[in-house]
Amino acid sequence: MSTVGWLNSEAVTVFGQHVIWSDMIGNTVGLLALALGWRRSIWTWPAQFLSGVVLVAAYLSAHLSGGVGKQFLVIVVAVWGWRQWTGGRGQAQDGTIAVRFATWRERGLLAAGTAVGTVAVGALFAAVPALSWNPWPDAYIFVGTLAAMVAQARGLVEFWFAWLLVDVVGVPLAFSSGLAFSGFVYVIYLALVLWGMRDWWLRSRASVALEGAPA
Repeated sequence: MSTVGWLNSEAVTVFGQHVIWSDMIGNTVGLLALALGWRRSIWTWPAQFLSGVVLVAAYLSAHLSGGVGKQFLVIVVAVWGWRQWTGGRGQAQDGTIAVRFATWRERGLLAAGTAVGTVAVGALFAAVPALSWNPWPDAYIFVGTLAAMVAQARGLVEFWFAWLLVDVVGVPLAFSSGLAFSGFVYVIYLALVLWGMRDWWLRSRASVALEGAPA
């Protein structure tokens, strides 16, 4: 059996849902990547890279081309994010990654880029049914994931809000696509996102207070 064949073979059955190895392994590593991102560890990027590679096989098995494309984006942005965080840009005085709220201009660009990207990708998926059986949710997750990772690479607190919006659609889509473990992990993602959002929010406030303090 090939590696891809093994990854897409059944690992366990939980509550009548068949869970394949690629779904289980890829999402477990992805969960670790999110936890590392919350801790502002640069190892979040290698973990996201590995998760993307494994999940390509999972989405191929479910015939979700948008999901496959999303994972390729995860792989590319993970490399870029690693370079951003290891290049000395955005680091605080203690050597950790500094976090902040986006400016209104940055928020506008993220929102506009996500909206335009979702419409463009959704229209492509709808025009070519072979690319996705559920084009608009698939496109939403595809583009939303990219927006979230770009915001994370720039140390923006809005990264967590973007992931939250992706999860709202990602949970039901994963279950309806037969990727039960993905759906389960998305639920855990939601808890981590809320926790991470609070942590980054407080850190950004502390940074602003420190900068405004008299020398």
